[in-house]
Amino acid sequence: MALAGPPSVLETRHRAPRIRHETVIFYLCIAPWLIGLIAFIAGPMVASAGLSFTRWDMLSPPEWVGLRNYVTMFTEDPDYWQSLRVTVVYSVFSVPLRLSAALFLAILLNEATKGVGIFRTIFYLPSIVASVAAAVLWSWILNPRFGPVNGALRLIGIRGPAWFSDPGYALWGLVLMSGWGVGGEMLIFLAGLKGIPSTLYEAAEIDGAGRWPRFIRVTLPMLSPAIFFNFVMSMIGSFQTFDTAYVISTARAGTIGGPLRSTLFYMLHLYRNAFSWLKMGYASALAWVLFLIILGLTLIALRSSALWVYYEAERGR
Repeated sequence: MALAGPPSVLETRHRAPRIRHETVIFYLCIAPWLIGLIAFIAGPMVASAGLSFTRWDMLSPPEWVGLRNYVTMFTEDPDYWQSLRVTVVYSVFSVPLRLSAALFLAILLNEATKGVGIFRTIFYLPSIVASVAAAVLWSWILNPRFGPVNGALRLIGIRGPAWFSDPGYALWGLVLMSGWGVGGEMLIFLAGLKGIPSTLYEAAEIDGAGRWPRFIRVTLPMLSPAIFFNFVMSMIGSFQTFDTAYVISTARAGTIGGPLRSTLFYMLHLYRNAFSWLKMGYASALAWVLFLIILGLTLIALRSSALWVYYEAERGR
C-alpha cells in the first residue's frame, strides 16, 4: 500500500489559486455582518466611551470634563441610586419567577402525550407578542376597576390594589408581568428535558425514589446547563428593561418611571438624560456603568457555574 507523500510543487501551484478564491468568497459572505458589526456595534461603543468623558448636548461640540460624569453619578444624582435599586429589586424577583414559570410549563409539556404541539404553540405565542402590545394588555389585566385580576380578588373578598397607579404596587405589577412571555426559556428547558436519558429515571425508581426525589436528584442536575443559560440571559434582559416600564409608567402615571419614581428603571433614567435632557455625555457614562455591572454579574455567574452546573462531557474526561 503506497503512503501519501507531501504535495509536489506542481500540485501546490494548482491549489494556491483555489485557496485564494475560497478566501475571497469567505470574506464576501461575512462582509455584511462585518460592516454591521463595525458600523452599528463597535463604532457606537467606541464613540460612547469617548463621550462618557464629555459634556455634550448634541447641539454644540462636546466639552471634555474627564471623570466628572462618573463622579456626579455616584455623589450628586439621587435618581441614579433609585434607578439602580428599582432595577436590582426587579431582577431579584423577576428572574426566579420567569425561570420557575418556564420550567413548570416545560415539565407539563414533557409529561403530556396528546396535543403537545398545540400547547407548545399556545405557550410560546406570548413571547413573540410585541412588548408594547403586551404592556397595553397588562394595563388592562391589572386595571383596578375592570381588570380580571382585581375581579378575581373581589370574588374572595379582597380589594385589589391600584397596581400601576400606586407607588407601593407599580413595581410588583411589572414583576408579575415579567412572567408573561417565557416561551423561549420554556423551549430550552423542554429540549433539555428531552435529552435526559430515561435509564437514569429507571435506576432511580429501582432505588425507590419517588417523583420529587427524582426531580431533585436527576432532573435538576441534568438540566443545570439549561438553567444556567436561561438564568444568565434573563438576568441580562432584566437589567435592560425599558419598553414595558416606559409604556406603562407614561400611560398610567403620566411620567417616565412614575408614580413617584417607583418604576424608574436604570434604562429609563439613561433615556431621560439622553433624549429628554440632552445630557448625552452623562447618559454615555450611565451606559458604560451598566455594561460593567452586567459584565461583572455575568462573570460571577460563570465562575460559580463550576459549583452547580453539571456537564456530561467534562465528567467523562
